[in-house]
Amino acid sequence: MEFIQQNLLLVAVAVVSGTMLLVLSLPRSGGAKSLTAAQATMLINRENAQLIDIREPNEYVGGHPSEARNIPAGSLAARAGELEALKDQPIILLCQSGARSSDACSTLTKLGFSRVHTLAGGIAGWSEAGLPLKKGARK
Repeated sequence: MEFIQQNLLLVAVAVVSGTMLLVLSLPRSGGAKSLTAAQATMLINRENAQLIDIREPNEYVGGHPSEARNIPAGSLAARAGELEALKDQPIILLCQSGARSSDACSTLTKLGFSRVHTLAGGIAGWSEAGLPLKKGARK
């Protein structure tokens, strides 16, 4: 007890850092599962997972996976009807870094989509894994 009283600042830093590690290691809300680029590729190949790029159109044309469909995050709820046929199929949401896609996963989960995933690291992670990106709009 005397150690804690004499080193209050040190103990406080340890408690705060431990709490931060615990909070960051908990899964995000919405039931979204984060996938690495390798896991995403396996899901695409084995279960025909659909890639949905939720970045804005100007970001999308700068580089995207060849089979990715662009539905910006701001209009995802309004355009969810376009994805109705995919409600029980795996969907992988992509953004630039993975932050926006986590929120978008929550949106789709609330709309009844059961197998929604986010790509860890987003397009940057996809590119770092050496996977190809196509420039321009999808035809």
